[in-house]
Amino acid sequence: MDKAAWDKADDKLAEFRTQVNKQRSAESSVTLGYAIDEWMRLTEIEHSTRKTYDGYIERTIRPVLGSLPARKVDARTLESFYTELRRCRVRCDGTPFIEKHKKKGDHDCVKEQCRPHKCSPLAASTVRQIHSIISGTLAAATRWGWITDNQAHVAKRPKQKPPEPKPPTSAEAARLVEEAFEMDEDWGVLVWLAMTTGMRRGELCALRFSHVDLDAEVIDLRRNWVLGQEKGTKTHQIRRIALDSETVALLRQHRDRIADRTRSLGQKFTDDLFVFTGTLKRNRLHVEPYSPNAVTQRYKDMATRLSIDTHLHALRHYSATELLTAGVDLPTVAGRLGHGGGGATTLRVYAAWVAASDRKAAEILGSRMPKRAPK
Repeated sequence: MDKAAWDKADDKLAEFRTQVNKQRSAESSVTLGYAIDEWMRLTEIEHSTRKTYDGYIERTIRPVLGSLPARKVDARTLESFYTELRRCRVRCDGTPFIEKHKKKGDHDCVKEQCRPHKCSPLAASTVRQIHSIISGTLAAATRWGWITDNQAHVAKRPKQKPPEPKPPTSAEAARLVEEAFEMDEDWGVLVWLAMTTGMRRGELCALRFSHVDLDAEVIDLRRNWVLGQEKGTKTHQIRRIALDSETVALLRQHRDRIADRTRSLGQKFTDDLFVFTGTLKRNRLHVEPYSPNAVTQRYKDMATRLSIDTHLHALRHYSATELLTAGVDLPTVAGRLGHGGGGATTLRVYAAWVAASDRKAAEILGSRMPKRAPK
């Protein structure tokens, strides 16, 4: 190659290097806020999760880290951010001040309840969710070539609090279900089904008669009701839950009762109707599901009247712990609850009851062993 051609090639290489450096410079200036926006736009997450993430991003992440170049979001920056949030959610500097009401313009401090600031830390679980948003964003930025590595992978996040399920006692469960049937038969069946199947409240609300096979004595669970929309189950898995004979009898009576009620109102009964509803308007009976929030509130009010400290989700705990204590194996319990991970989630949440079940198994085995004659 002659000198002229060599010089021309050298000039082209220099030009190419300049273009690459410009691109790298532009990419390195991408802010975390912009990267989050792109990640949220392109990632596939549930609507309810997206709504939760939007709140964390706008209230907590963007005001503090949004303008920071993504390449400068290192482990130390993140750990400092998390520590401040665990101390005070508004990240105050420790100096006393008056929290002003959110209402803009002139207002009466007394009426608007302006008050001295009191530090309130974010829960560890909330900070872990914030970490998930940042980690997901930085992972995407790494794939897109905007940064060289994801520092969130090495940043220390708050430890996950061990689950502390508190199911109602057998006596409390009996009082709750008895009160539910006293209130009305439909409500009683709902509470009974929650106890015996461990279904989530959204799964109960989305349940249609077509999903209940009374002859086979199973529920074909495939839908969930979230934020006014019918979706797949939380783990996106279809599961079949076996029913005991008493539950089947209650559901048969419930189905006949709803069929008679709908026909008396001039409405056609079909298996596509919802099993439970809070809408009792003419021609709308069981066409709309029971609102999950309304179910939660009604259950809370009922428990309060009975002076029982519990909540609706505790019925799911009740179902799980009763099964485990009775010696039902972990995979079966996990399958009924719809837990993923081959029972890992069930084991983590109900470790104490699994241990109790294991102790019971040991005692049963020991009782069956041949007795040795005393020496």
